[in-house]
Amino acid sequence: METSVLMQFKDLGVASAISMAALGSALGTGVAGMSAVGAWKKCYAQSKAAPFMLLVFVGAPLTQTIYGLILMNTIASAVYSGQYFWSIGLFGGAAMGLSAYMQGKAAAGASDALAETGKGFTNYLIVLGIIESVALFVMVFLLGKVGALS
Repeated sequence: METSVLMQFKDLGVASAISMAALGSALGTGVAGMSAVGAWKKCYAQSKAAPFMLLVFVGAPLTQTIYGLILMNTIASAVYSGQYFWSIGLFGGAAMGLSAYMQGKAAAGASDALAETGKGFTNYLIVLGIIESVALFVMVFLLGKVGALS
């Protein structure tokens, strides 16, 4: 009986890793996208050129989904050997998703600032890269943990 209950949740870590990361990416790109649209509207209303580079900011949170996919595949490989890594998938995916969401919020500010001033693109990109580092650290450290335990 207990084994069948556990088997029902064998894919929880696998599903959580990609789902939580993708949820954060969706929220982050949504926030950044809304800001970019608003920034372009302001530019058009002022008869200024609308910076195409805002799309870089909008797309930045998408990479966390890729990190979730990499973690998911690693956990899935371990599932076949009987190790499920629920907490690694759940908390790792959540951490990457939160990184994506916060990166989207920072990208929203960057979109507004770049559209208004036309300056600072590199500085804004560095800020987004620092936030991205959180997701990279989580992925790398958890990949190491899964490798050490499986």
